[in-house]
Amino acid sequence: MTSLTRADWEQRAKTLTIETRAFVHGEYRAAASGATFECISPVDGRLLGLVASCDQADADLAVKDARATFDSGVWSRMAPAQRKKVMIRFAALIEQHGEELALLETLDMGKPISDSLSIDVSSAANAIRWSGEAIDKVYDEVAATPHDQLGLVTREPVGVVAAIVPWNFPLLMSCWKLGPALATGNSIILKPSEKSPLTGIRVAQLAIEAGIPAGVFNVLPGFGHTVGKALALHMDVDTLVFTGSTKIAKQLMVYAGESNMKRVWLEAGGKSPNIVFADAPDLQAAAESAASAIAFNQGEVCTAGSRLLVENSIKDQFVPMVVEAIKAWKPGNPLDPATTVGALVDTTQMNNVLSYIQAGHDDGAKLVAGGKRVLEESGGTYVEPTIFDGVNNAMRIAKEEIFGPVLSVIGFDNQDEAIAIANDTVYGLAAAVWTSNLSRAHLVGKALRAGSVWINQYDGGDMTAPFGGFKQSGNGRDKSLHAFDKYTELKSTWIKL
Repeated sequence: MTSLTRADWEQRAKTLTIETRAFVHGEYRAAASGATFECISPVDGRLLGLVASCDQADADLAVKDARATFDSGVWSRMAPAQRKKVMIRFAALIEQHGEELALLETLDMGKPISDSLSIDVSSAANAIRWSGEAIDKVYDEVAATPHDQLGLVTREPVGVVAAIVPWNFPLLMSCWKLGPALATGNSIILKPSEKSPLTGIRVAQLAIEAGIPAGVFNVLPGFGHTVGKALALHMDVDTLVFTGSTKIAKQLMVYAGESNMKRVWLEAGGKSPNIVFADAPDLQAAAESAASAIAFNQGEVCTAGSRLLVENSIKDQFVPMVVEAIKAWKPGNPLDPATTVGALVDTTQMNNVLSYIQAGHDDGAKLVAGGKRVLEESGGTYVEPTIFDGVNNAMRIAKEEIFGPVLSVIGFDNQDEAIAIANDTVYGLAAAVWTSNLSRAHLVGKALRAGSVWINQYDGGDMTAPFGGFKQSGNGRDKSLHAFDKYTELKSTWIKL
């Protein structure tokens, strides 16, 4: 936790310089049209600034610049060891400006300042550093060939990458894309969400300070239906990477097909099951984990454990334990270091969450915790962590991604039923299993159609493990060396000796 107090952070917020322009070829610039949009803080409704609203003209300029920079070889053909040094400097600068970036993140999207500093900024720097360190440790291949032939299999940067990132972890999701894209020698254009563009805009200048050449990393703030669409349809973008909703992910695939068949890599929605069997090794730990899995980051997490599956033989005992554990997750001012639950990102998202809470009531689920908007007098967008019991998979709150702190509790009688309920979803991003039975842990883990499965914990892993989903949760993987596959092309070279 930070040593700064709420008063300290509020004072810094008053004097914080906020950059709101696009960033192209190493310089900040207004949108070509001069258009802007308001950036409103969900903390208290204050206006943070007028952000450049980019469109087709800006996309054309940024792509042209990225292509020219890529073709020049100033980054794409730089020696891997040198790129590594620059990437490590970039990570260090993110850490050095950690308090500034954390404050921007909290003001912009409402998460607690302690989380912004200790999780988002720290993990973002680590993602850049990890990819940088990997650069000179990834080798090409020599094929098995006759004695008078030499077959080489080499990786080459794909070229110009467009990255469209979400509003829930703006800096971290950007760095999950930036790390491997830059490490492999590409030029990248970042389109941050219009709901939280500020850290993406700021970090671009740090990249220049680190030594990344102008034109390698451009940033275009704006809306999905304008600049996002322009990038997705652009004939000179080679790869599009995206984290966001399944609805938008599907549309981006269409745009790729309508344009140049650019590669499209998607991390989309989730409705993750958190399965607690009667033989869980520590029910208290499982209860506390179930609470944090839905309340952390206000539930605005693609892997949120939004479906809690509990074996019926312990359900009457376990659900009250979760209700008690959720009391530790209380909405408060995000600039207070003691706050555990901040504001939802904007009024639209808050109203969406409240509409799902009403749907829970309408469908007959039993409210056992939360369920209301709070701190309305602050001008911010706060909703209590909410728990519904008596839910079944046919209810909207169990089927649809809410992206807010709303937990659905579903009972089951046996292992096969738990697996069937867990897999009865269009999503397949993550799942968790709590059991003392090693065989059950393996068998259920194998049966779950999800990209990440956690045993006797929730949300484990680090940069060494790939992250991504099955089914309509997307394709491709972020993190680990597997992420490098998205940003490279394989070339076979056959030489007669």
